[in-house]
Amino acid sequence: MPRTNQLIQIVDAAVADAYQRGGHHLVCHPGCSQCCIGVFPIAHEDGARLREGLAALEQTDPTKFLRIKKRVADSLTRLDPWFPGDLTTGILSEDHEAAILFEEFANDEPCPVLDLDTGTCDLYEHRPILCRTFGPPMRSEGDNGEINLATCELCFIHGTTEEIAACELDPTLSAQEEASNQAFNAAHNLHGQTLIAYALR
Repeated sequence: MPRTNQLIQIVDAAVADAYQRGGHHLVCHPGCSQCCIGVFPIAHEDGARLREGLAALEQTDPTKFLRIKKRVADSLTRLDPWFPGDLTTGILSEDHEAAILFEEFANDEPCPVLDLDTGTCDLYEHRPILCRTFGPPMRSEGDNGEINLATCELCFIHGTTEEIAACELDPTLSAQEEASNQAFNAAHNLHGQTLIAYALR
């Protein structure tokens, strides 16, 4: 996955730069797993990277591999009845009603890759882009089109507006990620997004 690896290098370098600027305002650390609770959509390219990591884990740590597979199966048992999409493909529906439903969907569901005992990610090196970029200030578009800087609610608690703006993650990342995802989907005849549990089933 050369294009994916290139994107990961770009993202990780941008995040490292944002952390350097953010200093003590960024409190993310191993064991802090608040952002790992509640389902969220991922790109198929993210899913492929997760599967690659899981396949490698089957060879290097079969016990951990089996723990993840068990958590995935348990998660799917809970998610399937409410999944707002195609259960066969695991692709989320893209219609407006489904999007509204998704906002209320499985907010308390832990990520199946999260080790609940340690609060750490069992596929950390293969984690999705959203997981890599969560924490530093990142641009998001509000309901009326205005641009906001969103951060983890545990970070920048005492940061001023100026300090938050000075630590913004590279705003070109989203366009680069989108281009990479579109190329991946075109190459694999895919569309839309999925969830981690469905990517790993």
